[in-house]
Amino acid sequence: MQAGNPALPVALIGLGSMGFGMALSLQKAGLAVTGFDVAAASLARFAQAGGKVAETASEAAQGAEIVVSVVVNAAQTEELLFGAGGVAQAMSPTGVFISAATMSPDHARSLAARLQATGRLYLDAPISGGAARAAEGQLTILAAGAPAAFAKARPALTAMAAKLYELGDEPGTGAAFKMINQLLAGVHIAAASEAMAFAARQQLDLQKVYEVITASAGNSWMFENRMPHVLAGDYTPHSAVEIFVKDLGIIQDMARSARFPVPVAASALQMFLATAAIGLGRDDDASVARLYAQIGGATLPQP
Repeated sequence: MQAGNPALPVALIGLGSMGFGMALSLQKAGLAVTGFDVAAASLARFAQAGGKVAETASEAAQGAEIVVSVVVNAAQTEELLFGAGGVAQAMSPTGVFISAATMSPDHARSLAARLQATGRLYLDAPISGGAARAAEGQLTILAAGAPAAFAKARPALTAMAAKLYELGDEPGTGAAFKMINQLLAGVHIAAASEAMAFAARQQLDLQKVYEVITASAGNSWMFENRMPHVLAGDYTPHSAVEIFVKDLGIIQDMARSARFPVPVAASALQMFLATAAIGLGRDDDASVARLYAQIGGATLPQP
């Protein structure tokens, strides 16, 4: 930002584990960030970090040239944009809405068309990378939208992403790429949880199992990232079980519509559903290992 030029006004809606870090990254880049979240604790956390907060989403988005939405799903995104006090009318008439929520491609296309009918821009831009990378401005962003949307969003995208994939002019394409990633991520978490619980049932040294697997062909990013939670017996939700209930459910809907079989993803979905059913839906998604342990009589580490 050049001296004498006002900072670009940006609203970030959704100050959860990912959104909080993204807001910090936007601030570090010199953008004028106003944050909002429905949870008072999240607002207080951002305020304590020196951030400016608003009492409503509409207030946060008032006149913003860029609105970054880090809500959970399509329904929340629609309500945020077009519900009572929606940000579609509050943001700048020339502004861009960056949607980071995971949703079906059809929902992304529908929301984009409705917002673009008001003259505003929509960027379909789901994210990957976790809370730590969000705070470091090191996310992967899978984005699709009109060239004008990319141009308008560029300062925020540069601040938040280490890898930005520009996947085409049509909103919905980013969402489709994200669902392929989520299919693999969900399957890998379920497989890693199954393997670790089975190792526990064999009374193996789980720390040594982790060491061996992460140095072997059976490793995956999810095994390496999630199984330390199991080893520590700490299921504080970095990414909750319910996230994959939602995302793998979207994949099933997409596959059914396309008449395409996804039996491995369907099996993984059932394990996440069962984990949620025993009361662990809001816990870390590595809790699938706890379900396997409960079913199979294995003993996992305790905190």
